[in-house]
Amino acid sequence: MVEPNLLHTPVLDWYEDNARDLPWRAPDATPWGVLVSEIMLQQTPVVRVLPIWHEWMDRWPTPKALAAEQPGEAVRHWGRLGYPRRALRLHACARAITDEHGGEVPSDHETLLSLPGIGEYTAAAVASFAYGGRHAVLDTNVRRVFARAIRGEEYPPTATSAAERRLAESLLPELGAPRWGVAVMELGALVCTARSPRCADCPITGLCAWRLNGKPPHAGPARKGQTYAGTDRQCRGRLLAVLRAAHGPVPKSALDAVWDDAAQRERALDGLITDGLAEALDDGTYRLPHA
Repeated sequence: MVEPNLLHTPVLDWYEDNARDLPWRAPDATPWGVLVSEIMLQQTPVVRVLPIWHEWMDRWPTPKALAAEQPGEAVRHWGRLGYPRRALRLHACARAITDEHGGEVPSDHETLLSLPGIGEYTAAAVASFAYGGRHAVLDTNVRRVFARAIRGEEYPPTATSAAERRLAESLLPELGAPRWGVAVMELGALVCTARSPRCADCPITGLCAWRLNGKPPHAGPARKGQTYAGTDRQCRGRLLAVLRAAHGPVPKSALDAVWDDAAQRERALDGLITDGLAEALDDGTYRLPHA
């Protein structure tokens, strides 16, 4: 395996010159702002997250501010980021932080893990980036960089493995682990991309096992892009858009009008209700969730 110290300096120097100016990385970014960004950035590119993050931070600059709202308002202002259950998770987080932690985002990794909807990655990211903790932060970009540079594989496994965690932990520098974590993440996002890696621009191209081995193709199952048009997910999005646009209950006819396939529409609507993203009222109307 490549000696960790040989990776640290070139990656950190590259980050110093190429890091994007993102508000959740600013010196005055709050732990709450970091937490909100990490949830929003899951499966969503930065360019789509930026305007929604700014809106949320202006509207709800603290967990307490969001906790005071109905969960439906979080869903409403999630906009078109997709996967809107993340909005409900953030709202549940805000209430737990307010009720159980005095309105302050916890700094401890284990305590962060106890919050609603917070998994290993998000807990490590917040503990590291917001509080300077020494944790291995393994998002898709980081996993891809390590798969190529260290293991000589084009893509990481579908799910994060224990071996990947051990590798990431072994690569953590004694000092400056948070900066190392975000630097590798940025390298994966901007240079060591999934489809068209820019190896000529990579600061560790001379050490990369995948490149040195001739860039062997991925040996696992074929990686398929997600379809969207005509899916239940698109139907759910159309129905949810109606509910978000209405500041009150809407009749069933308003939902029926946005999707022709009745069976699919009913299935999608049932799914929204089951997931807590919509409520059916006794008078036959529907609205965003209240609690």
